[in-house]
Amino acid sequence: MTFICHLSLLSSGRLLLAILVLDWLLAGTTHATTHEPGFSAPITNVTAPLGREAILACTVHNLSTYKVAWLRVDTQTILTIHTHVISRSRRVGVTHSDHRTWFLHIRELRETDRGWYMCQINTDPMKSQLGYLDVVVPPDILDRGTSTDQTVREGASISLTCAATGSPHPQITWRREHSKSISVADGIQVSSLDGPVLNVSRVNRQHAGAYLCIASNGVPPTVSKRIMLTVEFPPVITIRNQLVGAALGTDLVLECETEAYPKPVSYWSRETGEIVPIGGGLEPQKIDGAYRSILRLAIRRVTNTDYGTYKCVSKNSLGDTEGTIKLYPMPLPPMENRNAIQRMNIMADKSSESTPFGAQDFRLQDYNGAISKDQFCYVFSLSLLILSKIITSLM
Repeated sequence: MTFICHLSLLSSGRLLLAILVLDWLLAGTTHATTHEPGFSAPITNVTAPLGREAILACTVHNLSTYKVAWLRVDTQTILTIHTHVISRSRRVGVTHSDHRTWFLHIRELRETDRGWYMCQINTDPMKSQLGYLDVVVPPDILDRGTSTDQTVREGASISLTCAATGSPHPQITWRREHSKSISVADGIQVSSLDGPVLNVSRVNRQHAGAYLCIASNGVPPTVSKRIMLTVEFPPVITIRNQLVGAALGTDLVLECETEAYPKPVSYWSRETGEIVPIGGGLEPQKIDGAYRSILRLAIRRVTNTDYGTYKCVSKNSLGDTEGTIKLYPMPLPPMENRNAIQRMNIMADKSSESTPFGAQDFRLQDYNGAISKDQFCYVFSLSLLILSKIITSLM
């Protein structure tokens, strides 16, 4: 009665395991034949991605009534015996092909499944061989150890770092967004750099933009992180036309370019310090980019009070600067040419010719039709004569 009660306390799993192990051990002594079983080929090592299924194959011959078992070597754990799964893990399975090839299945692979596995035949002495399972893991970029968006003052140095995990260990490559080149020491430009750290010495505004930290190890997918580098610097003003001539009643546009970060406050003023008001005949216009702004001042129907010096002023928290444009009077063309020439504009976005007084770019616009060859020659000669007189008076 005591023996029966003791058996009732055993779990069905333990009892089944004990019976299978006993049957497996006794089979080698009670069913031996003259042609002993053996292995037909070594176990092929298997590499499989994380989360997938791995299958290890063990091929035998002359198995007869002997049995095949799979074990985990590092833990000495019996996984399967014959067609029975001993492991408690639902991820482990066993199949066979005509009792010749025995397959160990491990589903939903984890990194802990990586290691050596043993296939055994319960002969006396026992026969066994080993196979290795490698679990590869796609790369992953870690928040800890990887740079976030950076803001740096122009002229300083900075290091961007990128930390990644994966198996095999990932390789880190740096690239710039939109295929821009990376500036390294001595002004050398490269398309990419390898390594977990990107050093940028003496940062300037050309270094600003998005940098991509790319991690790859041959296991898809490759991953990347975008790191934005912002460069701070005081305003810089560029004026293409510092000396501008205009006739009374004509229209023109004064223009200056500014570069700065943080975003500057920019405006036009006269030589007296008076800020040019918005509206009326004088209309400031501003077009913003990432660092570059174009400040345009349109003057409609020039009057005598419009002549003089104009200042383009730009300020931010790091400093301020200004540039000047002098607007001077020019005579109107003869009456016979006024129908052909309706206005003279300053086109700052076109190529300019340099003079001792700044870059000048005059464009004649015909709004009533094409100018004849004789008219064009006359106007061109007149412009050269006027410019010559101005230069002579200033010398």
